Formats: sequence, C-alpha cells, structure tokens
Amino acid sequence: MSNHNEHAEEHKHTIGYGTYTIIWFALLALTAVTVAVAGINLGEYTLFVAMVVAAIKAMIVINVFMHIKFDDLIVKWLLGFCGFIFAVMFLFLAFDVLLRY
Repeated sequence: MSNHNEHAEEHKHTIGYGTYTIIWFALLALTAVTVAVAGINLGEYTLFVAMVVAAIKAMIVINVFMHIKFDDLIVKWLLGFCGFIFAVMFLFLAFDVLLRY
C-alpha cells in the first residue's frame, strides 16, 4: 500500500514582498488617477476612463491576490465568461440610460 496521495503534489506559489510592494504602488497610482479623473471634466469620457481604471485595478487584484494566474485553465475561462456577461449587462444598462432622452 502506497502512502502517495493525489493531493500531496500540491503546488505552492509564493510571491515575494517586492512584487507586493510594486502592486501596492500600482494600485495607489491607479487610485490617484481615479481621483484625478473625478476632478477633471472629460465630458462623456469621464465614466469610460473611470471604468477602465477600475477594470485594470480589478484585474490586478484578481490575478495576484486571488492567485487566478496560477489556477487551472477552466477557472480562467469561467472568470472570463463571467466578465463577458457583466460587460453585456453593463452595455444594456448603458444603452437604456443613453437612449432614454
């Protein structure tokens, strides 16, 4: 009888403190961009720029802190599909709001 367990081959993914520091500064910089965009009148593009910055910040958090970049391909596909559904719903909402007038 073998003591070899299927889950014994667990992969450990460690991220160094330097990487976390860089990510922290990147998130702080992107937050500063969000605050700056809120104070600047970009007209119709204000919401778009804010959403793009928020999406970038979300991708950083999902990939690094939730360790999605180390997960299986099916998890990445499911996350991408959920993102696609969210984008479609957001577009429907945007068209509804924009076409009311």
